[in-house]
Amino acid sequence: MAFDESVLNELNARVIRGDAAALGSLLECYRPRLRMMVRLRMDRFLQTRVDASDVLQEAFLEAASRLEEFIHNPAVPFYLWLRTITGQQLLAAYRRHCGTKGRDARREVSPRSGALPEANSGALAAHLVARATSPSGVAMQAELKDRLEQALDELDAMDREIIVLRHYEELTNSEVAQVLDLTPPAACNRYVRALERLREVLDKFPDLSGELWK
Repeated sequence: MAFDESVLNELNARVIRGDAAALGSLLECYRPRLRMMVRLRMDRFLQTRVDASDVLQEAFLEAASRLEEFIHNPAVPFYLWLRTITGQQLLAAYRRHCGTKGRDARREVSPRSGALPEANSGALAAHLVARATSPSGVAMQAELKDRLEQALDELDAMDREIIVLRHYEELTNSEVAQVLDLTPPAACNRYVRALERLREVLDKFPDLSGELWK
């Protein structure tokens, strides 16, 4: 279901007024962005144990049960509140399914990732390769993904994070500043620098030309 900005704003306003009937529509509106957030923060092991949709289902149930909490104290925009709850459910999935790896994921939580597991180079590489028009062979795709993952690992973790937040999670500059506890000018400058570094990485991979902007 597609939502334009005016419909989205109206749904947000209805939720804040306590209209529970608007909650389901608003959650569906945000589902694609939240699914992307979860997928890019799941490592290979967790991906074999749980689907991103399962994490979202748990998050939506939790959000519905805590809606009154948000209504009485809307300290942040609804989407950022919902994103935080989704991140909490992702960390819970790491704890349930990954044992010591779950503890590793919690150690990776830091201000530079907005209190979530950091964006994963492997997941980001897989996403870029999956959207490329070539190479078509499975073996060639696997080789390209491995090379791209190694290249993305050379980026600063904050650079990867801010690219994921702005481009793939579709957060505004103001939202990124809130998530990462930066000033809006600092968040904007950091994004510009990160894009320049990512372009340098992608220039080495002709098969991915233009994939950043899709």
